[in-house]
Amino acid sequence: MKCNLCPRHCNAERTHTQNVGGFCSMPLGAVVARAALHFGEEPSISGKNGSGTVFFSGCSLCCVYCQNAKISQENYGKSISVNRLAEIFRELENQGAHNINLVSPTHYVHSIIEALSIYKPKIPVVYNSSGYEDINTLKLLENYVDIYLLDFKYFSEDRALLYSKAAEYPKCAKSAILEAYRQKEKCVFEKGIMKSGVIVRHMILPQATEEAKNIFLWIKQNTPNVYFSIMSQYIPMTKSDEFKIINRRITKREYEKVVNFIIDSGFENCYIQDLSSASTDYIPKFDRAGL
Repeated sequence: MKCNLCPRHCNAERTHTQNVGGFCSMPLGAVVARAALHFGEEPSISGKNGSGTVFFSGCSLCCVYCQNAKISQENYGKSISVNRLAEIFRELENQGAHNINLVSPTHYVHSIIEALSIYKPKIPVVYNSSGYEDINTLKLLENYVDIYLLDFKYFSEDRALLYSKAAEYPKCAKSAILEAYRQKEKCVFEKGIMKSGVIVRHMILPQATEEAKNIFLWIKQNTPNVYFSIMSQYIPMTKSDEFKIINRRITKREYEKVVNFIIDSGFENCYIQDLSSASTDYIPKFDRAGL
């Protein structure tokens, strides 16, 4: 097929085993690096039992500071069939997962829909992405996804171009969040576990406190029912050493400036990550477990 699933619109030829000219470099058939219970998400996603997380290989964004570069940029993983993907959903559900959490799923949407048509879990399906989405792709998922867990990485086109080679990212992320909000405007919880809704994440970058505040204000004004998750876990990784500004962790002052701004706003639907979360301990081991 000619692929235009993400906003890059590569029009690349993708088959189940090959990718010719596409940015993500991945085939149409799913390539997965890990499928297991995961406890590193927001409390309403991980819960007590863990989130049944499927980490897909490849990425349409490839940020210079990516903490999962082994799978997003080095294409580590194992090719699996649609039937096997459906089996994995069932296995994770049987292990007691609170949800099926699809991480970096954009370029595999067709395989995911096919797998969910074979077996739709009785637990919620989470679409966990960078926020760099084409709304036409998200519309395909309306009857399959229960929770959207989307990043909003940049408000500035300059930062988006510099760190992710995607100047159009802010526009795309806004459109994606609005589409997700249209589909799942009301957040529904059961015993503290999210069953339906939208969570928008932003990870604070060095020297980008105004960026973080602008993103928060846009969310508050345009999608007031979503849950906003402010993250402090930035660690210089991958190619960060090539960019002086981001070649350090955020400071306590930067963290408190953003967090206090959010608290002072009175917005209650918020997750706030502790500053101590900036640790490699939270990066999953990509070992093809569960495949």
